[in-house]
Amino acid sequence: MKLTDTFLRSIRPTGKVLKLSDGGGLYMYVSPVGGKLWRMAYRYKGKQKTLCFGAYPAVSLKDARQKRDEAKEQLAHGIDPSAHKKAVKAAARARTENTFEIVAREWIEKQKDFWVKKHFDTLLSRLELNIFPVIGGKPVNEVSAPALLEAVRRIEARGAVETARRVLQSCGQVFRYAVATGRAESDPSGALRGALVPIKRKAFSSIKEPKEIAELLRDIDAYPSGIVRDALRMAAYVFVRPGELRRAEWTEFDIEAAEWRIPAAKMKMRELHIVPLSKQVLSILEGLRIFTGDSRYLFPSMRANSAPISDMTLLAALRRLGYGKEQMTVHGFRSMASTLLNERGFNRDWIERQLAHGDRNGIRAAYNYAEYLPERRIMMQAWADYLDRLREGKIKVKIHKHGLVRRQPSPAPLVT
Repeated sequence: MKLTDTFLRSIRPTGKVLKLSDGGGLYMYVSPVGGKLWRMAYRYKGKQKTLCFGAYPAVSLKDARQKRDEAKEQLAHGIDPSAHKKAVKAAARARTENTFEIVAREWIEKQKDFWVKKHFDTLLSRLELNIFPVIGGKPVNEVSAPALLEAVRRIEARGAVETARRVLQSCGQVFRYAVATGRAESDPSGALRGALVPIKRKAFSSIKEPKEIAELLRDIDAYPSGIVRDALRMAAYVFVRPGELRRAEWTEFDIEAAEWRIPAAKMKMRELHIVPLSKQVLSILEGLRIFTGDSRYLFPSMRANSAPISDMTLLAALRRLGYGKEQMTVHGFRSMASTLLNERGFNRDWIERQLAHGDRNGIRAAYNYAEYLPERRIMMQAWADYLDRLREGKIKVKIHKHGLVRRQPSPAPLVT
């Protein structure tokens, strides 16, 4: 006899289990306390099995019969309804648990220990502001190349072309992580090569003529703040990246060995970097220790002794000295050293290693921090001596007839 809603509503607890059949395997399971659950009995590959459809009246009699009919159709096609139901639930769970945002945050968290805090904060902020609101809620395996392009083009439309490219690269890393962990089948960012506006890269402004370098060094010596003055002087002597310089810690320096060992976590290429220290730099450190030796950093912030000077402090100092953005930047000390050392005949490999430009050979990169170290010691001392001779006016210069500054007479190469 078929069940009716009137009958189902009239059922009261009896203290016993009741099974009320509706036909085709569908029945109402009534618990001893009166709970009413829809179930379906069926056989699959010779085994008796039970399929649950939910509680009455949340699942109506009509809905239960429809679910039964769907299950019977699946059985007719050789599909186990219980296994199919579990697969559907798993797929739905994967859609909510494996969204682009969730996978991206998971990937970022795993990379956190290998990144400097600034890079971590910048990347996460860019994704939160630009990407998560657009595709963050989509399953990572369903984000298409056009959807990703739409998200990064919003950044590009603001004029932040470089940021758009960097964000696209980061998204590509997230997708590749998703592929590696079995949550995506491909990386859609690979299909977007050439889709963004090309970047016109501009070199950091730098002074490279000896006469102008001499004036710059003398101006730095006259800067009123001792800590900032020493930082700029060291920037010229060691030509590391600005972030590596301002975050230098006393524990990284071995005065006896005359070495500064910058940990891999602080380096752009994530490789330990050794900076041989000239006598001039050792002298700066000796004087600086009197003022900041109790701090973690060589160049602590005036606002908080536990933090380094900001990334704008040294650049602002150059501006106060009268050097505009088209003349000189803190990063420009690297271009200055690279240009003049190459002009004076130093081995290009020594220079590139001292500039800590990355070695794309992964095995070699793990060991090259000490590469050419004896030669680099000589080069770094010769470079410091050369800068001192410039500062002191011991290298004469004259104006070439075409307006270029030339050395007169040409000094001997810095190699001793």
